[in-house]
Amino acid sequence: MVSARTIAKVILVSAGVILLLYLLYLVRRVIGLLLISVFLAIALGPAVDFFQRLRVRRWLSILLVYFLIFAAIFGIGLLFVPPVVSGVNQFVDKVPTYVDDLRKNRTLRRYDDKYNITSELRKQADRLPNTVSSAAGTLRDVTVGVFSALFQLLTVLVLTFFLLLDGRRLAEWVFRELGPERGPRARALAADVYAAVGGYVVGNLLISLIAGLGAYVVLTILGVPFAIPLAVIVGLLDLIPLVGSTIAGVLVGIVAAFHDFPTALIVWAIWVIVYQQIENNVIQPVVYRRTVAMHPLIVLTAVLVGGTLLGVLGALLAIPVAAGIQIVARDVWRERQRTRAALPERTRARPDPAPEGW
Repeated sequence: MVSARTIAKVILVSAGVILLLYLLYLVRRVIGLLLISVFLAIALGPAVDFFQRLRVRRWLSILLVYFLIFAAIFGIGLLFVPPVVSGVNQFVDKVPTYVDDLRKNRTLRRYDDKYNITSELRKQADRLPNTVSSAAGTLRDVTVGVFSALFQLLTVLVLTFFLLLDGRRLAEWVFRELGPERGPRARALAADVYAAVGGYVVGNLLISLIAGLGAYVVLTILGVPFAIPLAVIVGLLDLIPLVGSTIAGVLVGIVAAFHDFPTALIVWAIWVIVYQQIENNVIQPVVYRRTVAMHPLIVLTAVLVGGTLLGVLGALLAIPVAAGIQIVARDVWRERQRTRAALPERTRARPDPAPEGW
């Protein structure tokens, strides 16, 4: 029979677990900001270490990295936002011309005579300036929302600053508290995760830069308008693993089809297919080396789960998080194998004698 003390203990423990889960639910945003800060601290750690090796104080190295990031963002905006704005305006003005050009293609002209495609497109083209104006109003609302999230951005930057400044000492304190057996193992494990995440971030940025430059060269050769904004879109979407380059290829292919159908579209499709093969089989292995070595099935699953939970941000963070989990799981498996291999030697005993007459 179960005693009253056991029942009371089970009830109290259950109530404590429920209360803890409720508190975690209340502070879920704070936990999310903290996790993002931890990821940024790991990602920016190699850059901070680089400046520190140049005899620069660590706090000043962190500020230098922050300054370089904001300068890069400002420079990209200064270089690419004006062409994007002017390009959109030119596109709006030339949409009726593009619609009329569709009649020059024999195949499209046959379908147009049958389904009245250009008449419908011309109606939508006449409404496009008003649509762009309303989109500008929506953009202002989104901008207000972005400024309202400025506090969260500052919180992440401050948390990341302190993690970069004192994270190593905090980690060393944790390693010492784990003892002489588990401490070195945890230190080696943390070093592997740090190298994997840092290598992934740097490698992903480099691969996206290569993708953007390659797209710009191809689009310029084909004479497709808005080559710079489209190349920026390719580079940004290429940051998303697996599906980002495909989405960028489809979007740019639509613009190429409007410019010169089907020549530009076919050339662009061939380039996308060839470049994806080169990126997957040549560039990624060379850039990532052994920092992030995961099976494509794990990568796809991680991206889907991350995108479902946190959208685009989750898709971007999915692979480094999955790489960290894989490193921890591999270490646990190896430790279990070592323990299982050593267990018979420690517990080996002389076998009992067989029963008489067996």
